[in-house]
Amino acid sequence: MHPDGMAAQMESGIAYGMTAALYGEIAIRHGAVAQSNFHDYPMLRMDKAPAVETYIVNSGESLGGAGEPGTPPIAPALTNAIFAATGIRIRDLPIRRHDLGRTDHIDADVA
Repeated sequence: MHPDGMAAQMESGIAYGMTAALYGEIAIRHGAVAQSNFHDYPMLRMDKAPAVETYIVNSGESLGGAGEPGTPPIAPALTNAIFAATGIRIRDLPIRRHDLGRTDHIDADVA
């Protein structure tokens, strides 16, 4: 595997995971899915994406691929960062449904 390809896989997986955490919601209207394709499903745009640095560490073990490892940890990392910065614990997704400016629902373990 080429290192640039691995970095691209990790970075795109992170962007996809952030999209799911921030916006990922399938709405049902009148018994059918409201979104028909990506044109009406919000995605993380380049101007909203953080800078991502990918470091590849050679462990000496056989390579197992790099397609999905960047995606699963993003929602917990993002919600933990929100908690660390604001004291607001996000327990359901998508994050965009939460009012992060409110302080009346801050977790007691922060105070």
